[in-house]
Amino acid sequence: MLMKIKSFIVFSLLALFVNGCVTVQPEPPVIINGAAGYLEKILLPQGCEITIAIIDLNTPGVIVAQKTFNIARAPVPFKFSLPAQSIDKSIQYGVVAMIKFQDQVIFQTYDRFPVINNGKFTTEVLMKAVMAKP
Repeated sequence: MLMKIKSFIVFSLLALFVNGCVTVQPEPPVIINGAAGYLEKILLPQGCEITIAIIDLNTPGVIVAQKTFNIARAPVPFKFSLPAQSIDKSIQYGVVAMIKFQDQVIFQTYDRFPVINNGKFTTEVLMKAVMAKP
């Protein structure tokens, strides 16, 4: 009987020790934040919406994350939280933005604003006015 108690205590202590060693911390998410704005001294008309997205800069049409919401003025702060395991080291990620009014794009990005794999997790996205079609 004494042998069984000793074995139980030894196995219980081993189980506690092993359980403590197995604890795995999940990788923290990748946080990208910044602001999207424009240089023109123009007030936005009421009813504008902005779309801000993280994209694959090398593959047209690949959107990694996207947010769309109503705005009254710019610059517009933004924040994305992506699972760390979803980030591919071989992809060049970037942030793009556009402002629409009555389903017409009035401001958008034309330049690249790379993030994540270049070590930048904060960026200022500059949009330019879209020229009206004649």
